[in-house]
Amino acid sequence: MNILQVASLLIVLAGAFGAINYLFLRLPAAIGILIVALLASLMVLGIDLLLPTLGMADTVRTLVGEIEFSNALLEGMLGLLLFAGALHVKLDDLRAQWLPVLLMATIGIALSTAIVGVGFSWITGMPLVVALVFGALISPTDPVAVLGVLRDANLRKSLETKIAGESLFNDGVGYVVFLILVGIAFPHGDTHASGAVEILQLFVQEALGGALLGIVLGWLTFRVMRLIDDYSLEVLITLGLAFGGYELAVALHVSAPIMAVCAGLLIGDVGTKHGMSEETRKYVEAFWQLIDEILNAVLFLMIGFEVFAVALSLDTFTTGVITIALALVARLAAVAVPILMLRRFQDFSRGVIPIMTWGGLKGGISVALALSLPDTEYKPLILAVTYIVVIFSIIVQGLTVAPLATKLGREPELM
Repeated sequence: MNILQVASLLIVLAGAFGAINYLFLRLPAAIGILIVALLASLMVLGIDLLLPTLGMADTVRTLVGEIEFSNALLEGMLGLLLFAGALHVKLDDLRAQWLPVLLMATIGIALSTAIVGVGFSWITGMPLVVALVFGALISPTDPVAVLGVLRDANLRKSLETKIAGESLFNDGVGYVVFLILVGIAFPHGDTHASGAVEILQLFVQEALGGALLGIVLGWLTFRVMRLIDDYSLEVLITLGLAFGGYELAVALHVSAPIMAVCAGLLIGDVGTKHGMSEETRKYVEAFWQLIDEILNAVLFLMIGFEVFAVALSLDTFTTGVITIALALVARLAAVAVPILMLRRFQDFSRGVIPIMTWGGLKGGISVALALSLPDTEYKPLILAVTYIVVIFSIIVQGLTVAPLATKLGREPELM
């Protein structure tokens, strides 16, 4: 199948499964599509067990392989999704929460990577450096999943900003940490880093370089848009910024996710206030909200079908269940430690730690990073466990975080 046929199939299935969810399940759209896709996948696997001569599972597995989930997300959809998510986060809100966001996106990622890595190495007997790679790919909260849930959770503004800001930035930081650890664990790739100085240089180049590129491109785009009053052209310019900026960041070897976030933040705040007419602002916001929802639907559909790429067994499933608990403990540390560090300087509402811990959803980025690993003896286990953790996170945590936030959010907000 060519790329147009694959895209057409995904859109048709996303629409069909979305309709099934709307008519029967009535769950949040993206989560409902994932559940329907997962049930359809399990049904195909069940039919294949009963009637192996049909070869249905092999046919679907071939189609799933042609989609190339990792490349489709990391090199295609991710830039658009991050840009769209960042457009809805205002700089004034983020500025008020910048310190908790910064600490959770840096110290939090480091703590979570270490806790998951050490625990996973102990559980599986895997070499520590390889287990740390798993820790790095499973630690970031997925902004696609998180922001999709936030739309329906009706959280307090400061808490919503903390969760959204952290998920946008820790994704980029986690990706950089992942690249560094992959270079150490599998030193034959392009990301090989041989010493502490080189590792630090790579981190600075990726993270700060991506932020700087995003700010520069966002500012230049804003200056151009100030000279134009044509909503269709300005929507096209923002689309060019998201696509072109992401590919430029990849070519310059800086963090493309961080570039997309910084550019989106600048256009979504400064650009909408000072560079767009009211008509243009409405069209830009509506366009990117539609792009966000369509890509979310397709992404969650793809996650549901990735069960065909995973080698599951009883031992693997048991390891995955244990790792779910391990990942939640690591997430608790990633949230609690920065907040406890800041409690001497500012106040937090009572429910911030449990809500942010349970609301730190894992998603497609973790699966894509697991799929991108070199083909070694450790990859099948890492991929299977990653998939189990992600499915639990999106379905169980995603469907319960809003009630949890409502229950714990009755106390008046202190910050």
